[in-house]
Amino acid sequence: MQGDPGRRAEVVELMRAGQRAFVRDLTELDDSVEFSVRDWERPGGGGGHARVLDGGEVFERAGVNVSAMNGDRLPASLATRRGLDPETGFFATGLSVVVHPRNPFVPSFHGNFRYFETGADTWWFGGGMDLSPSYGFTQDAMEFHRTLRTYCDDFDLDLYPAAKKTCDDYFQLAHRAEMRGIGGIFFDELRPDGPDGWRRGLSFVRAGIGTLAAAYLPIVRRRMMLPYGDRQREWQLHRRGRYVEFNLLYDRGTKFGLQAGGNTEAILMSLPPTAGWSFDFQPAVGSAEADATTFYQVRDWAAGH
Repeated sequence: MQGDPGRRAEVVELMRAGQRAFVRDLTELDDSVEFSVRDWERPGGGGGHARVLDGGEVFERAGVNVSAMNGDRLPASLATRRGLDPETGFFATGLSVVVHPRNPFVPSFHGNFRYFETGADTWWFGGGMDLSPSYGFTQDAMEFHRTLRTYCDDFDLDLYPAAKKTCDDYFQLAHRAEMRGIGGIFFDELRPDGPDGWRRGLSFVRAGIGTLAAAYLPIVRRRMMLPYGDRQREWQLHRRGRYVEFNLLYDRGTKFGLQAGGNTEAILMSLPPTAGWSFDFQPAVGSAEADATTFYQVRDWAAGH
């Protein structure tokens, strides 16, 4: 496969630097346990670096993973979706972040940034981040989306509305007529025009990786000490069940990673350590749990409604 080894090395190092920074940020909030280190090699080419925290006082699970893979044959799901020759060689690298806090009032968080190429002239960047609260706080939702809007506006004033809609459309649990959480932004096949297009795309992803902590950690600090009991924990596990449903039924990254021969444990670390399903569970009318369900529909959070 033709391509620029220097460019690939540069983007991989960006992902590794983002991993180190976010692990450090999470450790500053929760040093009760250390991140485990798991580096792995892919038989077909490449490998990855998994950093996973389990059983912390603040974070029940947090994974910050980097992968870089290459091969002679595209994963079937990607070839079909993009209309590409499955015999095409490829290179793909990305940073994936998933956080499941212990306190039900702190939302789960997901973010990823990635780069893909099938040759010197066929490449794109992708990424985004989204928030999955068990309990809805309007302040948190507004601040999260406004931080993302500022990040996007610095690159292109038209990007936030488009990336938000893509995220809203993607993180849908169609069989339940609700979103996984409150959305965020999601962009794919970002390929800026011009001779400096690749460099501009890389700069946008670099800024996005730097936005992970700015968008999420203020919310963690605000909610992590709120008292909770068995009722709130039960609801959190119920909402985590919805998270699991999405990841196993719809998530394209999960399908790509497994089809590409990635490390199964690193791919499935996105799942919460515990989750729950209750048959036809309905929250009590007027309860905080019933109010939370209104957050799982498309809303213009950055505009305050």
